[in-house]
Amino acid sequence: MTHPLTRLSGTEIETNRSLVLEAGFDEEATAFMLVNLIEPDKSAVLDGSARGRLVGNVLLDRRDGTVTEVTTDVDARVLVSQRVVDVVTEGQPPIVLEEFDQIEELLRAHEGWTAAMAKRGIDDVSLVRISALSAGRFGLADEDGRRIVRCLSFLQLDADDNAWAHPVDGVVAYVDLITGEVIRLIDDRLFDVPREPYNFHRADELPPARTTQKPIVITQPEGPSFAVDGDVVEWEKWRFRIGFNQVEGLTLHEVGFTDGDRHRSILYRASVAEMVVPYGDPSPVRFWQNYFDAGEYSLGKSANSLALGCDCLGEIRYFDATIAATDGRPQTIRNAICMHEEDASILWKHTDEYYHSTDVRRNRRLVVSFFITVGNYDYGFYWHFYLDGRIELECKATGVVFASAYPGVQPDGSDYPWASQIAPGVGAPYHQHLFSARLDVTLDGVRNAVDELEAKRVPISAENPYGNGFTLSTTRLRTEREGVRDADGKRGRVWHIVNPEVTNIVGKPVGYTLRSEGQPSLLADPESSIARRAAFTTHDLWVTRYSPTERFPSGELVNQNDGHGTIDRWIERDADIDGQDIVVWHTFGLTHFPRTEDWPIMPVDSTGFSLVPHGFFDQNPTLDVPAPTPAHGACHTGAAVCGCGDAGGCC
Repeated sequence: MTHPLTRLSGTEIETNRSLVLEAGFDEEATAFMLVNLIEPDKSAVLDGSARGRLVGNVLLDRRDGTVTEVTTDVDARVLVSQRVVDVVTEGQPPIVLEEFDQIEELLRAHEGWTAAMAKRGIDDVSLVRISALSAGRFGLADEDGRRIVRCLSFLQLDADDNAWAHPVDGVVAYVDLITGEVIRLIDDRLFDVPREPYNFHRADELPPARTTQKPIVITQPEGPSFAVDGDVVEWEKWRFRIGFNQVEGLTLHEVGFTDGDRHRSILYRASVAEMVVPYGDPSPVRFWQNYFDAGEYSLGKSANSLALGCDCLGEIRYFDATIAATDGRPQTIRNAICMHEEDASILWKHTDEYYHSTDVRRNRRLVVSFFITVGNYDYGFYWHFYLDGRIELECKATGVVFASAYPGVQPDGSDYPWASQIAPGVGAPYHQHLFSARLDVTLDGVRNAVDELEAKRVPISAENPYGNGFTLSTTRLRTEREGVRDADGKRGRVWHIVNPEVTNIVGKPVGYTLRSEGQPSLLADPESSIARRAAFTTHDLWVTRYSPTERFPSGELVNQNDGHGTIDRWIERDADIDGQDIVVWHTFGLTHFPRTEDWPIMPVDSTGFSLVPHGFFDQNPTLDVPAPTPAHGACHTGAAVCGCGDAGGCC
């Protein structure tokens, strides 16, 4: 029998399409905007009672913009339910690639837009590239109920030129994707179009390649240490299931660790449930710029096909991802997920002066990753599993910063306050990259809780006469409203996820600590549109009672959603989270003030968090890791390499 969390197969996606069309939906007019497995309730999966394979569809009628949610059972081959979405209240489906393609033809035929290009010295618009971007929601009455994109322009000097280097600034078109109307054209300010080419993809335009790098060869002559059975991965003492869907991309399920003769659960489900890129330029052309890459553009649909030796090194195991295309048929993204293991430096080490011995063990980690491209930016998502039970998520941002014209020095002599100048005449608006990790925790069972731990300074007193004492403060978060918290690095604040019903060797609840980076949360005004729509970004931690319908912190349909179904609405019920089935949501990310070094392509910048066992194990769980084999080859001095435990070292 198919496991209830197994990814949708191509056959199931075809069956789903047939069921939708058999229900009367017009094949030519119907766009399958989202097609995803409806995961059964957690309790049914855990007790083995889950049955059926339900598929959720979000369908768009291209003729009139009607949006319908349809659920099918591909096992029973029946349509289970359908309802029409109130797009004004609930939001629109994500934008799909086919819609981007239609915009360029539409604007090139629009008299007002071509006139705006001509004012900027562009008479031939065939090489003007249109960036059709999600519209957000700003209370503009003529947009209610319409499927809108806002369009900025970039000029290519030739068909292979990097268009991002040549922003055609000061003009933006608001377009209705259903009717094809340009409902508003804003021509605010005239800027020169930067014409200097910046083509990082053309070898003949780059500096001569370095000749100093010697090869790095990663080999595992006996093969990798992991085993794969379908979607289930086992590595060292870890076991988990890989998932993939159109919105989140890579998901991880039933993550557990073998401790002695017990296999212990840690996470039922983990994913990046949303990410948003809010821009900070309030000008008339750019005030609306903010992009929800999961809810508005679909992380899974944006996944790259990865290449050995380029995206991943070593003994690689790839997983294809099969999703539904806009016509409802299966589409396979080859090598969408990469898995490999790698050395991770020292695991533990000690040189002891009493018994005159050196002991050292090397760490390694299993890496499960995927990469996406959304317009100008590229993001990598890397889940790391370590030998000692630690889990990390690292998110890497690279690609091309979204360029603007740079207005120059202000009348008072100051720099433009909303953007960096990254090249002559080229600006890059300040912005943030904010991610929401959804962690459905199951530490030794589903009844978990969260304590906030922080360092506490103790003043000089009778019990602390020399003032050197400090201690640890522990506060239990008891309700959903109490579970909304912010990081504080000065206090060393972390969140200790525990199971109050299971204790360790010293009688304390078993637990894992969530360690955040503590970078800035949303910098937009709390009353702004983006703060309402991306409420998850306003705090670093949210803890909610588990609900199978609460999967996405900015709602099910994020595009043009004004705050319907967002996480701040959920916590109004203020449910008990103390020793309950809970979900931990962690907001983390980057605040980007672009540098000249970010141009014309941005070196990777990283952000993330870690989950660290804290009282989960009774002792160091890596005491059984074997001592490393002495190194191969020779030291740089030419001397022979010593064994890892040799006193006095080597070289």
